[in-house]
Amino acid sequence: MSLLRGGVSRPWVPAAAGYAALVIGILNIVKAIVPHVRASRFNEMASVLPGSVTTLAQAATLLVGIMMIMVAHALRRRKKRAWRAVVLLLLVGAAIEGLRSRHPIAATVSLIFCAVLLVNRREFYALSDPRSRWRALWNFLVLGAFDLAIGWIFVALQTRTVIGRPTLSDQMEHVVLGLLGMEGPLQYSSDRVSDLVYYSLAGLGALTAITTIYLALRPERPVAALSGADEERLRALLDRYGRQDSLGYFALRRDKSVIFSRSGKAAIAYRVVAGVMLASGDPIGDVEAWPGAISCFLEEARRHAWVPSVIGCSELGGEVWTRSGGLDALELGDEAIVEVADFTLEGRAMRNVRQMVNRVERLGYTCLVRRVGDLTEVEKAQIRDAADFWRGTETERGFSMALGRFGGPADDDCIVVTAHKESEERTDPPGGDIRAILHFVPWGRDGMSLDLMRRDRQADPGLNELLIVKALQAAPELGVTRVSLNFAMFRSALARGERLGAGPVLRAWRGLLVFLSRWFQIESLYKFNAKFRPFWEPRFLVYPHTRDLPRIGVSALQAEAFFTMDLPGLPFRKGQRAQRAWPKWRTPRPQEAATGQAVPGTGTHADG
Repeated sequence: MSLLRGGVSRPWVPAAAGYAALVIGILNIVKAIVPHVRASRFNEMASVLPGSVTTLAQAATLLVGIMMIMVAHALRRRKKRAWRAVVLLLLVGAAIEGLRSRHPIAATVSLIFCAVLLVNRREFYALSDPRSRWRALWNFLVLGAFDLAIGWIFVALQTRTVIGRPTLSDQMEHVVLGLLGMEGPLQYSSDRVSDLVYYSLAGLGALTAITTIYLALRPERPVAALSGADEERLRALLDRYGRQDSLGYFALRRDKSVIFSRSGKAAIAYRVVAGVMLASGDPIGDVEAWPGAISCFLEEARRHAWVPSVIGCSELGGEVWTRSGGLDALELGDEAIVEVADFTLEGRAMRNVRQMVNRVERLGYTCLVRRVGDLTEVEKAQIRDAADFWRGTETERGFSMALGRFGGPADDDCIVVTAHKESEERTDPPGGDIRAILHFVPWGRDGMSLDLMRRDRQADPGLNELLIVKALQAAPELGVTRVSLNFAMFRSALARGERLGAGPVLRAWRGLLVFLSRWFQIESLYKFNAKFRPFWEPRFLVYPHTRDLPRIGVSALQAEAFFTMDLPGLPFRKGQRAQRAWPKWRTPRPQEAATGQAVPGTGTHADG
């Protein structure tokens, strides 16, 4: 990688400075909360480290230590603001040491370290991450808990100088009041210890208040948001080049940002999660303009010190990414694609699907295949409410292969397949009772890609097979010649591992994937897709270095909403529904009438 201006000549400086700041912060905290360390050899070592500021009061030492720990990670990520903060701390510490002349070695080393940072200032070029004001609440909660823990330890270590026998509640009350800058109920025999405890707690409280206020008042920028102008430009590119990638339409998710090439002929949709700049699918637009969009994408990642990554790109996209961006690629799995002209229910290979479809139809299920633009607003609301109710999780999963909405005014070309069944247990709306839903997004002018698959858990098995078969049979009338179904992770490993003659390593890898399938749909999606005799299109993960894979994996899982960093019960949970209720147009189920509560349904993307 190269810097925006000139090359990186000393890439080790940010990492070394970050780890040094972390060590210095830990030493300062230990010195502040454990007074007897001052006479130890450990303290003598700490006193010559830059930033320790040993001649200040212990409260200030504790405050500086916490600040050094806070900026350590940002310093490793080349953040410019973190570099400025550390330089300021070093200069202040050196000035205090020089004025008091008690530790000239520490002042000298501080100045040397500061000079090293100043000389290598070009290494710290990354801009600050965009954050919302909810980060202020996170900051208050996390630092508040940290303050309580550190404050209680500090007070507990000074109990031998307390007059009387304080209880745990007295100690916690003293900590809370001290964080607010007020005197607590504890009385110390030494004025020095009393002042030390008071200023230490007040310093912790001041740090939390200052950082929280700063985050709350800083200009707010959304982490990811697709503007109306960007959406129009993306739709223009999709109208012309949408046939290239089955995942292209998913770039229109409203929680993605987009970056265009300088010519405007190609674009990349992405989201930043935990310092990872995640793109999904191939770039959109002219293939010849892809390198230009990739260059802009990587330049933006370098400006913010984000880790660039792509999940779910095709083989062609992976080749362009690795060749133009100097990245590496890893096969993630395969996408199941069915050619409509080749699909048939005849033959021994389709016997199982044919029998399931016939059995479900005999049970009274019917299917409707329609463009979303042909639905009435009432029908859209019914489908949307049913899909929301059947979702088993509190968050809407999906990032790379999910649109995240239904029935939008600009999504009339999407295709929805619904299964209906008349029932004596319910008062059904006109047209029948919805029991399952498939939603497809356009894949160019002659294809469609599966976005959503939901069904009522109380419905009969085989309903998803019926929906897909009906969608494939109706595809020619809709002008669709190819259909993209679900993505099967590590499909080739599962297929090779179950073959005769598979080696012990391959069998062990397959066994691990089967075990993980208890929590993630790995084996089930592969077997479900294989029923329809598709051809498999490999998909890849693109990444800069092997050491970045764990971080990218966690970020991808968070982006797909397999887990979130939101606190339960808080009102800002992503995708949280205001009410978990059965759609209003239905009468209660018998189970609900008895208990007064809704019976949850399935919430998986594909639950075949």
